[in-house]
Amino acid sequence: MTVHCAPEDLDLSRFLEPGDRIVLGQACGEPTTLVEALIEQAAGIGGLSVFIATSFSGLLTPEAADAFEVSSMGAIGALRTLAKAHRLSVVPCHVSQVGPMIESGVLACDAAFVQVSPADAEGDHGCGLISDYVGAAAARARVVIAEVNDLVPRTHGETLPGSAFDCAVHVARPPVEVPPARIGPIDEAIAAHAAAYIGDGAVLQTGVGAVPDALLRLLHDRRDLGVHSGMIGDGLVDLVEAGVVTNARKKTDQGVSINGALIGTRRLYDFADRNPALRMCATSYTHDPAVLAQVERLVTVNSALEVDLTGQVNAEQSGTAYLGGTGGQVDFVRAGSRSPGGHALMVLPSTAKNGTVSRITTALSGPVTTARSDIDVVITEYGAAELKGRTLAERARRLVAIAHPDFRETLEREADALRRRGF
Repeated sequence: MTVHCAPEDLDLSRFLEPGDRIVLGQACGEPTTLVEALIEQAAGIGGLSVFIATSFSGLLTPEAADAFEVSSMGAIGALRTLAKAHRLSVVPCHVSQVGPMIESGVLACDAAFVQVSPADAEGDHGCGLISDYVGAAAARARVVIAEVNDLVPRTHGETLPGSAFDCAVHVARPPVEVPPARIGPIDEAIAAHAAAYIGDGAVLQTGVGAVPDALLRLLHDRRDLGVHSGMIGDGLVDLVEAGVVTNARKKTDQGVSINGALIGTRRLYDFADRNPALRMCATSYTHDPAVLAQVERLVTVNSALEVDLTGQVNAEQSGTAYLGGTGGQVDFVRAGSRSPGGHALMVLPSTAKNGTVSRITTALSGPVTTARSDIDVVITEYGAAELKGRTLAERARRLVAIAHPDFRETLEREADALRRRGF
């Protein structure tokens, strides 16, 4: 039987055991009331650990990690602070693997903490702002604690029955918001090159941030765009309201934007509330190769920390600093590159650290996130380098051409050596 309580009455020791492994809802679906209770009570229970894919709440600080261990698939959002303090354990994996790993027990899940919308007439709760691995965690966990939030939108798609909860904590609390990033001239230049690959009827996958936001602003003259993405932000609202995103030409999920995470502000959440033209899905659908193989004219937009002259992409680590993660990049790069009429765009500024470091580099300073065998198009503010099907020597030539002019001479020397070798 489900225990219902107010936040001040939540006693986690009634439900958790020492050593429990907890999976938290992530991003703007992070159950902040439950996380606050965990921070306050974890030390008294002992040995707890949590897994969360991303966090924007700011609650998971190094000080909070004194009471429990924190792991993630990357250092995205506020988790960078934990990584910098060496208090974050990284599980390298594609986001599409998280749900299956929970289901199989490879990624341990004794307890699931989730945020949901209020129940409907049938007693089912919408997953609200995040639906990626929430269902998998709730199905696997010995204990499910739900933050039932009156201010979470009721979205179409993934639901959880009230009977699945061991405890329901009732709140009316604004969920986490992520405001739009500030767009600069470099972001606009990158977006302009990327927009050239998006025609009428294209289906979009983007992340959130300055370049995706700048790109969406350039698409208001397009017709019948579609969406099949792991996450979307406020920029989608503008395109829907302008009649640009209709999903009318999609062969599957016609008329519906497919998404796994809403990462934005109240404007986005209000737009999503009870909106039948938006469906929130688990990663078993949003990132599934068989599903993505049916999407024509799919254009995927992902970011990188650096790209080497052969086309290898590092989106995770810069030297000793862990800054990103594998995420869903590889799933969508492969899908966009193989989609009929589609493309996989990898976008990045040409330099870092105030122009002192080239992001087009002879050798990566971190791991390979996307292999050179999967790469399609790399874009900086200086242009687009189409790499798919090109030799290593030709790739190097094209990448030097879109590097910052201050670094081209040095890069050209290495490219010349690669041309002579042929590999």
